[in-house]
Formats: sequence, structure tokens, C-alpha cells
Amino acid sequence: MPGRPYVLAETSYKTVQQTGYEVAVLPWGATEAHNYHLPYATDNFEAEYTAIEAARRAWERDARVIVLPTLPFGVNTQQLDIPLTINMNPSTQAHVLADVIQSLEPHSIRKLVIFNFHGGNNFRQMIRQAQANTSLFLCAVDGHAAVPTADYFDEAGDHANEMETSLLLHLTPDLVLPLSEAGPGTAKQFRVPAFREGWAWAPRHWTQVTADTGIGNPSAATAEKGERYFDAVAEKIADFFVDLAAADPENMYQ
Repeated sequence: MPGRPYVLAETSYKTVQQTGYEVAVLPWGATEAHNYHLPYATDNFEAEYTAIEAARRAWERDARVIVLPTLPFGVNTQQLDIPLTINMNPSTQAHVLADVIQSLEPHSIRKLVIFNFHGGNNFRQMIRQAQANTSLFLCAVDGHAAVPTADYFDEAGDHANEMETSLLLHLTPDLVLPLSEAGPGTAKQFRVPAFREGWAWAPRHWTQVTADTGIGNPSAATAEKGERYFDAVAEKIADFFVDLAAADPENMYQ
């Protein structure tokens, strides 16, 4: 079976030579614990599966998008006391991003999307710095923020919660342990009101906040909820890929 032409890892040199790709998508996740029931690569699966499905839908609408291999390490500086969490500092990420940009620059691709699915990653300052030194149009998308979750899930939370558990039950069910083995995802809040209200920010020291590494109760998760949400997110991202592929980087404003 031939590889999918919108997935670089599966694509041959001949296909690449014959295809005028407009947009490269770089999925970026993390390697970290996700409560007791989800795999360490949860963020990577979410980023890669969503990017590929959105690219497939965009490809069917004649948008030439290519999904690059997923970068599996994110910023986890406050979780290094959790075994086998793998941290990549923002300064390292900036160097990796610069190398990817330099690799793409000589070729026909004119736009690069960093497709993020890890809350600890934040690429805005890196993009501001890199954009001054490249002709590529650079942007970032937070996949978990593309579609509001309130219409799809009952419980809130932001890590190994009902949403992430439902997604993995849909995408990689064989890697999800029975929900009876999951912790409750109970999380402590900052004592300082400004941090709780969101207008002041500080990184959370994970093991002081949650005993099971989860933040949000996953008990109501189902594969059906995950499928509905995945479909909505993939469609929203596909629309963006189509719009971006058609856009002229020299004429982005109206």
C-alpha cells in the first residue's frame, strides 16, 4: 500500500518531487505521565493523529499540506520528579525549530505550522524571534484550544481529564487502561487569588498539585465522546489548513 502523500514519514522522494507543497505542519507534543490509565505519549498521539486527519481532509480539498514527523519532547521542567518524564527546555526547542526552518527554506514550502498538543509548550516568543530571520510564514496552533470542550464533555480539567481520555479511547484504545484504574484527577489550586483568577501566572509544580498526575476527573470518558470531539477538531483544523494554503504570505491582511 503506498504511503499517504500528506504524511512525510510515509512519502517517497518521487512523490515529494512531484508535489508542490504549500504548508508544512510540525506536530509537537510531550512525553509525560497522564494519570494512571493513559500512556506517556498521549500528547504525541493527539498531535499526530489530529494533524494527519486534518491534512487528509485538506488534501481532499486540493490544499497541499505535508505533516512532518512528530516531535515527542515538550517543556516539562516542573515534572522532572516524575519518573521518565522527558523535558526539552524552551531554549532547546528554539534551536530545533530553527533547524527545521532552515531545512525547509530552500524548497517550495512557504508556510510552517507548529501544531501543539501540550500545555507546557508555548512557541510565540520563538516564532517572533525566528520570523525576523526567515521568509517562511510561521504560526502556531494549539490543537486542544481549537474547539471548546463544554459541548462535548461533562468534566473540566486540563490533563488526563475526560477530554484526553475520550480522545485516546477513540484513537488508541489498546493503550488505555480500564477507567477503574485511573486516579480521580483531583488538583490543588494556588493559594494566591491572582493565580487562580488567571491574570497572574506561574508554572505549577506538578506533584504538589496532583497525586496521580491528572488534573480533571476522567471517569465519564467514552470513545464516542472522543470520536465526536476529534471529528470537530480535525474539521476545524482542516479548514485552517485550506485557508492557509491558499493565502499569500506577502498579502496576509485586509
